Amino acid sequence: SRAPRDEPAVRAEPRPIPPGLPAAPGEYDLAAEVIHYDLELALGSPDIVARARVTVAGGGSPGVPFDFTGLLVTSVAVDGRPVDFVHDRGKLTVPLGGGQDTVTVDIRYTGTPDDGLIIRANSRGRPSAFVDNWPNRTRFWLPSIDHPADKATAAFTVHAPGEWEVVANGRMVDDPVPTPAGALGSRPGMRTWRWETMVPQPTYTLVVGATDFHIESVGRAACGLSPVTPDQDGCIDVTFWAYDEDVQFSRRVFGRSDQMVDYFAGRFGPYPFEKLAHVQSATRFGGMENSSAIFYSEEAITTETLSEGTVSHEVAHQWFGDSATQSEWSHLWLSEGFATYFGNQFFEEADGQEAFRRRMEDTRRSYLSSAVTDEPIVSEAPPSNLFQLLNANNYEKGGWILHMLRGLLGDDAFFAGVRSYYTRYALSNATTDDFIQVLEGTSGRPLQWFFDQWLLAPGYPTLDVEWQWDEGAGSVRVDVRQIQRVDWPTFRIPTSIRIVTGGTATDTDIEITEREFSVHLPTPARPDRVIVDPEGWILKGNASR
Repeated sequence: SRAPRDEPAVRAEPRPIPPGLPAAPGEYDLAAEVIHYDLELALGSPDIVARARVTVAGGGSPGVPFDFTGLLVTSVAVDGRPVDFVHDRGKLTVPLGGGQDTVTVDIRYTGTPDDGLIIRANSRGRPSAFVDNWPNRTRFWLPSIDHPADKATAAFTVHAPGEWEVVANGRMVDDPVPTPAGALGSRPGMRTWRWETMVPQPTYTLVVGATDFHIESVGRAACGLSPVTPDQDGCIDVTFWAYDEDVQFSRRVFGRSDQMVDYFAGRFGPYPFEKLAHVQSATRFGGMENSSAIFYSEEAITTETLSEGTVSHEVAHQWFGDSATQSEWSHLWLSEGFATYFGNQFFEEADGQEAFRRRMEDTRRSYLSSAVTDEPIVSEAPPSNLFQLLNANNYEKGGWILHMLRGLLGDDAFFAGVRSYYTRYALSNATTDDFIQVLEGTSGRPLQWFFDQWLLAPGYPTLDVEWQWDEGAGSVRVDVRQIQRVDWPTFRIPTSIRIVTGGTATDTDIEITEREFSVHLPTPARPDRVIVDPEGWILKGNASR
């Protein structure tokens, strides 16, 4: 939570919809879909004045129920014709007449947003306005189909105080200009910014940020791997937008973010958006992966606690979450688990394997100590509040699932499979089944068993290992017991046993399929150590003795 906001000056509904409320079954099985948002927005006071021109593919639908709550709608027109509308209980229902292929819905509105667009003093005491949408809080400031499967392009015309700078998704079309007299919500001394993105993206990543910023370049990235940039060299600009007092720390924490973009673009495919801006902001999260304009906690930057790991996580989201987006919230691990793992994995490339191993161990410990180990990752029943999905299942366990897949398939097959998945679902939506099918196709191996036990069931294995050397037989007997909770699965675990004797290590592949497993391995001398899963590929608990 943040500083309290003033009560709205104008509100259309006496009962605003609470943020994070999950959709009712079938609520987004709509024939109509949004193609493009064109928003004109006047900032500079607690009240906003706005006009949204929303291009809708009607699909023969008689009307479209936009998600919209807490603000006063003053007029609605469809293709320039005023229409009657119904605004009730978080839905602005606009008649389309049916039959049209594509229409433009023009919605004018005003008031103080209850959420989603945060208007207050920033952490340095200066006025600011920041959008913070996740998961379905776009509805508090923009009439939208507020669901991750409805992706659209967007343009923003923002009128704001002249001393501010304004950032949004995509590219800045022109340099800011003095706001024309008579423009929407204009006042003396205002300037107007125009941003646009022609890359379809989910509503939860559509943002505007406005305050007194210092803007600085980190570098150019994804050269030759950014098909949407207008520059001839095909590079994108990587910048940070920070408060004046926080510039030095921002230079340090964002200093390698251009390398992150280069790494992920080379690994998974072209950078999908027009730029990358790192923005100090009023987001309630440590970082929020808004497409091409990542917002970070202003307090984390002011107190110099923002980590480079968070930056890498949010950059990885540009591919996984922002471009290849989960079709339903119940498949959030396709976003957060991927950003967790590949955010960590960047440091394997940049800083070496030990740095990566430390990060994965921290991730393992975080999951094991969490409150969600008794729940599956993917459940078709949504939680009572979507914020509950921000848990160690979707983040840490989801990341470890990818790590285990990498260990199971090997680097070549694993990364080829993930790249194929991204290529197929870039700028689109996917489910867990889609990911499984791609990996099975690229690896040539059945993998449903793996996902059934790790995604659809709770828990993790805890292995109790004992061994005895038989001098006469010249072998060692290794007993492995799965001692996790009895109501958790008996895990199928392809792994290896390492026998260390006199400084020599020998690895043998095994597959554990029962609660109690035994194997005899030839060993001419008494082992110094016997290690199950010596390379640490398996998410497992530690047995205590």
